[in-house]
Amino acid sequence: MSCRWGTELWDQFDNLEKHTHWGIEFVERYTKFVKERSEIEISYAKQIRNLSKKYQPKKNSREEDEYKYTSCRAFLMTLNELNDYAGQHEVIAENLTTHIICELTRYIQELKAERKSHFHDGRRAQQHIENSWKQLESSKRRFERDCKEADRAQQYFDKIDADINVTKADVEKARQQAQLKHQVAEDSKNEYLTYLQKFNKEQNEHYYSLIPHIFQKIQEMEEKRIEKVGESMKTYAEVNRKVLPIVSKCLDGMTNAAASIEPTMVSSLVVESFKSGFEPPGDVEVEDYSLSMRRTVSESSYLNSRGEGKPSRSNSRGKLWPFKRNKLMSLLASPRQPPPPPPTSPSPGAMPNGPQSPQQPKEPLSHRLNEFMTSKHKMQCLRSLTRGGSGPEDCSHLPPEQRRKKLQAKINDINKELQKEVDQRDALTKMKDVYVKNPHMGDPNSVDPRLEEIGQNIDNWSITVCRLYAVSPDGSYTEDHSTEHHLKSRSTDFDDDFDDEDPLPTIGTCKSLYPFEGQNEGTISMAEGELLYVIEEDKGDGWTRVRRNEDEEGYVPTSYIKVFFDTNAKGAMTYI
Repeated sequence: MSCRWGTELWDQFDNLEKHTHWGIEFVERYTKFVKERSEIEISYAKQIRNLSKKYQPKKNSREEDEYKYTSCRAFLMTLNELNDYAGQHEVIAENLTTHIICELTRYIQELKAERKSHFHDGRRAQQHIENSWKQLESSKRRFERDCKEADRAQQYFDKIDADINVTKADVEKARQQAQLKHQVAEDSKNEYLTYLQKFNKEQNEHYYSLIPHIFQKIQEMEEKRIEKVGESMKTYAEVNRKVLPIVSKCLDGMTNAAASIEPTMVSSLVVESFKSGFEPPGDVEVEDYSLSMRRTVSESSYLNSRGEGKPSRSNSRGKLWPFKRNKLMSLLASPRQPPPPPPTSPSPGAMPNGPQSPQQPKEPLSHRLNEFMTSKHKMQCLRSLTRGGSGPEDCSHLPPEQRRKKLQAKINDINKELQKEVDQRDALTKMKDVYVKNPHMGDPNSVDPRLEEIGQNIDNWSITVCRLYAVSPDGSYTEDHSTEHHLKSRSTDFDDDFDDEDPLPTIGTCKSLYPFEGQNEGTISMAEGELLYVIEEDKGDGWTRVRRNEDEEGYVPTSYIKVFFDTNAKGAMTYI
């Protein structure tokens, strides 16, 4: 169906002006709608991102440890997918702004200018035809007036001419006046006819040519406006549809994250995270007070933990549970069970059957520790570490299994830092060699301060690693046998340095409750009922250092002996 505003609406100039004004307002209103939608998308995306950021795990916090569980990792994946989902809403807002808001804003300005031009031409044509009509009306009124005056002059002449009393001169004068009026009327008639003909021509051109042309342009402008709005609405839908595949992928990622949750694996990780490595407490042995041997109860001994004078079995077992004090950890293993593995340092080296730890890098650790072991003054630092108790980073408050894992993680981090320092040292050494061979490139001595600083850093890291090895519960943090070989090759010199010092004083005595064969390095064998001197009490690792004579000393399981401390003796301090 086709129609032409120029022929159908030739007399609706004012209504067309109102309609086109409303059309521009509609485009502006739609543009405002899209703009507000874009703002909503930006605000929504911002809120989604803030929500995702709020629940992201904080660095160096307990939440990071929680994300080893599959459910927590799935939640983290959901947060990441949610962040990408928010990004798609930002894409929607950006595309709405670029492809609709900016385009419509520019088009509205062009539309207003075009409309103004068309209606300006229409008003000018309207004004011209109105002026032509006014001229026609003026000539018509003038022609009418002249005709009336000519008629009055003719009537006056006829009256004078019929009157016999009027002179001939007056009659002639009246005749001339009538002729003049008739001539004026004739001229007015000709002028009126001219204007009439001109008006009819202009009116025909106005309503059949000029106005239809202007209205046709206005019609085309309006149709283009409507088409532009339709294209914008289509673009609006396409902008939303364009992100649907990526949004669908985000939702699929959330679904896959939920599917990756494995309850059994979480249960295994809980065991791995909290397993202490202790055995459940054994049966409480009977205390035979009929024996003639006098027993002195120590405040750190097994009897003291049970409470002398309270033979009740239920009360005694209540105090055996090892969750209050680390000194009671050694009581968790039954005396009839094999003894717990001793620590590497200052107690003997790793047991062959002890738990193995993840493999460590070979080069930085073995190389630097070998250098460390050969330095006399560094051995003094290590000796002070092993005898001076444990620091806040030794994880002594944890059970052996958890302590081993924590120390292993620290050693891994230190190895990375140590490797960085070694790489920097190697690079600077090569640079110095280049300077030595090519003095014009730089001064070799300028590298020495930095090399010395890196050397000190490497020494500090080495001391820290040795300290962690010294306080380790199982004595071995690597499956790298070459590294262990390098370390053990220096153990003789390491022990020789300790031999230079005075022997530790005795802090009490002990009596073996069970026989023990000290097959591992640093342990000492004992027979049941044998009396030994205590030179260092249990530090929470299940081993007590004892001496048989000046040449024989070593570690024995704490649960295998009964300790009698000398309250006046000043021996090695114990940190629980």
